[in-house]
Amino acid sequence: MATQANQWSGRIGFLMASIGSAVGLGSIWKFPYEVGENGGGAFLAFYLLGMVLVVVPLLLAEFAMGRRGGGDVLTSIAVCAEAAGRSPAWRWGGAIAILGGFLILTYYAVIAGMTLDYALAAAAGRFTGIDAAGARAGFEALAADPWRLALWQALFLGLTVAIVARGIGGGIERACTWLMPVLVLLVVLLVVHGAAGDGFAAAARFLFEPRPGAITARTAIEALGLGFFSIGVGLGVMVTYAAYAGADIRLGSAAAVVILGDTALSVLAGLAVFPLVFAHGLDPAGGASLVFVTLPIAFGGIAGGAVLGFLFFVLLAVAALASAMSLLELLVAPLVQRAGWGRGPAALVSGLAVFLGGIPTVLSFNRWQDVRPLAYLAGWEDADIFETVDIAASNLLLPAAGIAFALFVGFVMGPAAVATALGLSERRAGWLAAALRWVVPPAIAAFVIVGFA
Repeated sequence: MATQANQWSGRIGFLMASIGSAVGLGSIWKFPYEVGENGGGAFLAFYLLGMVLVVVPLLLAEFAMGRRGGGDVLTSIAVCAEAAGRSPAWRWGGAIAILGGFLILTYYAVIAGMTLDYALAAAAGRFTGIDAAGARAGFEALAADPWRLALWQALFLGLTVAIVARGIGGGIERACTWLMPVLVLLVVLLVVHGAAGDGFAAAARFLFEPRPGAITARTAIEALGLGFFSIGVGLGVMVTYAAYAGADIRLGSAAAVVILGDTALSVLAGLAVFPLVFAHGLDPAGGASLVFVTLPIAFGGIAGGAVLGFLFFVLLAVAALASAMSLLELLVAPLVQRAGWGRGPAALVSGLAVFLGGIPTVLSFNRWQDVRPLAYLAGWEDADIFETVDIAASNLLLPAAGIAFALFVGFVMGPAAVATALGLSERRAGWLAAALRWVVPPAIAAFVIVGFA
């Protein structure tokens, strides 16, 4: 159980950490690209609908589990099940979430390490005057060097471990209280710069102009599901964070703030990135290569590009760090609360396990780049190790845990327990339970089916 010394100091610290967990690398480049490429404002409308129908109920479900259970995701489920007179075997949902969080962090740390390398490259002026061939060569040189990738991965994880080892108030909360304002400041600075350039109007049209003709049944379902995957509900992180929240923190209103904060930062990131892309006639459909191959060309061709490039990659690293801390805490909490480990050893061992688990991803960029674990699975023949781990975590484990959480809170905990945990009226808790029973599980299943199709 969370002790007074191991809790958020108040509402602000809890909100900073929760928003930091939701905002990650994908929020900076994937969200704005998905919105712009698939219908702009029309796609955004379906995204917001998915937030209301799926993400809000599931986030409230995780908050209710953590508040009532008072511990890590495994402990919280067991406590809630016992209080409802049900089997603690529901913990399997928490175990799936922890495994998914572990796998995501193994490759997330590798990509986050790349942002540190690029921040250093930008500061050193290595983007100045760079062309497409030079940008591609620079990325390939980094990807081809497993020792360099592993070094940056280790440095990023070391920083994450050092913060998490200091605990909730003195570690994660203190770090997020500094990191999130820095993140917002960096985004705003880049948006202001973009607004002064030639590509801002094109970027705004790309993101917001409704293009209903671009919406198909598939893209509509993808829009509904984007919030689920970008905010990370279903990982159990919010169960753990809610367990550290004192009774004075109103979790119902906190859920709205977390979702609005993540969405606002994602939109601002698009207004920061895409003016550069359009002003230089670059391709906005680059995905991950947009960050590591396309944008260095833009930074290298403008006055002050070294400073702007450095700020942008620091922005990515800050966003990654805030998310990585929450994922590592997901692993550390059960060791501390269930196994009785000290927080320092638990963070160190978890970080080492994540580092070792990320080595296959490191090697998938170079020495094992031809390995195809899913070679005999139709439709996934070309997936390398990195992509295979991502598929397993994001397309299988995360949805499975999300469905388990929805069914557990909707059917096992029930409206009365949810109302008590979240401070809701019985009527509102009843509507929430109904959504968790009949809307969220089939919606998540639809996301998965479309993703695999």
